[in-house]
Amino acid sequence: MNYKQLLLTLILGLSLLVNSGCPALLVGAAAGGAAATGAVKYVGGELRSTEEVSLNRAWKATQKEILDLEFTITSKEKDVFDAQLIASGAADKRIKVRLKKQSETLTEIRIRIGVFGDESLSRHILEKIKKRF
Repeated sequence: MNYKQLLLTLILGLSLLVNSGCPALLVGAAAGGAAATGAVKYVGGELRSTEEVSLNRAWKATQKEILDLEFTITSKEKDVFDAQLIASGAADKRIKVRLKKQSETLTEIRIRIGVFGDESLSRHILEKIKKRF
């Protein structure tokens, strides 16, 4: 194989790789991870946010804030990777807060109010929790 054939093969291979979407996925995933910190999404009745905080610190802040908001904690569980707290509010409104460890310094916080969600209350709870970090 001569130099021109090798170069042509390399260019053809790279163009196939680029057109397959693999590099785009890698770039998109890297950019999405960086942009996701602090970004808040409300999807399907659940508020989601990835914050620069350890799981343990987010867990302590969540428990304190839920009690300060005068919700009654009905269930809570935690391990090294995940934590979940379920509380009830006025009119038996169910509040579910899930924490997922993304890394040592990143934690995803998910909040759902009731079955269908309540975006404004979820955002209020998230902001109150974040102030305790």
